[in-house]
Amino acid sequence: MPDIGIRELKARASEIVRTVREKRARYVVTHRGRPVAILMPLESTEAPAPAHTIQNENSGSAWEELKRLGEEIGREWQSEKSAVEILSETRR
Repeated sequence: MPDIGIRELKARASEIVRTVREKRARYVVTHRGRPVAILMPLESTEAPAPAHTIQNENSGSAWEELKRLGEEIGREWQSEKSAVEILSETRR
């Protein structure tokens, strides 16, 4: 599998995706020389299922699992500030 830097991928995205689609090529995408992703063709022509329909073996859909995790985090939240306030501060 050839390596392709993120900047090169950005500059040649259409060409690279066409090669993946038509020639079934695979690429290792790198950022600053380190591998971060693999670009490869899908094995089937069917579109992947939306995330909210993927079933979790313990609690149903992925969406239900995210809601459950949010509630769990909320119950054990110990900061005086909300998660939104903390996130807003880190983005400044």
